[in-house]
Amino acid sequence: MAAPVDVVEFQLGEEHYALDIQIAREIVEMMPITPLPRAPEYLAGIINLRGEITNIIDLRDLLGLPESREAENRKIVVLMPDVAGGSNVGIIVDDVHSVVSIRDEQIERINDGITSSISGYVKAIIKMGVEDDEKPKTLIIWLDVQKVISDLGHYQNTS
Repeated sequence: MAAPVDVVEFQLGEEHYALDIQIAREIVEMMPITPLPRAPEYLAGIINLRGEITNIIDLRDLLGLPESREAENRKIVVLMPDVAGGSNVGIIVDDVHSVVSIRDEQIERINDGITSSISGYVKAIIKMGVEDDEKPKTLIIWLDVQKVISDLGHYQNTS
C-alpha cells in the first residue's frame, strides 16, 4: 500500500481544492499587490516579499472560475521557485484550510472523456469524510498547479 500523500487544502469560492505540499514554499496573508501594465488578466501583479519580487497569479482568473465575495480570508500561496522556472510566484486563493494526509483509497483518478479539457490540470478527486446517510463526502479537486503554471508557457520573470 502506498504511503499517505500530504496536500494543502484551499478554497476558491465554495469549492475545495488541493495542491502538492512540496511545491508550496509558504502561505502569507493577503497584502497590497502592485499591478503591472499590459499584464495578462490572470497576473494580479507583483509584491515585495522580504526583498524578493514575487509575481502574483489570480488562480481564479487563470482557471476561469467566477468571482468570489470571500475576500476577508484570502491568502497567497507562495510556490517553490522551480515550479515557475526559477521565478518567484504566488497564487491567490480564497482561504487555506489545512495540510491533509490522503490515502490511496481516497483518491479517484480522472479518466479522459468528458473531462479531457480539464484532466491535464486535475490530478485526481480526493474524497474526504464518511459516506453514510448523515454526511456526504466532501470532494476536493486535486490540482496539478505545477502544470497550470508551466502551461502559461510565455511565463516571464519580472525581477
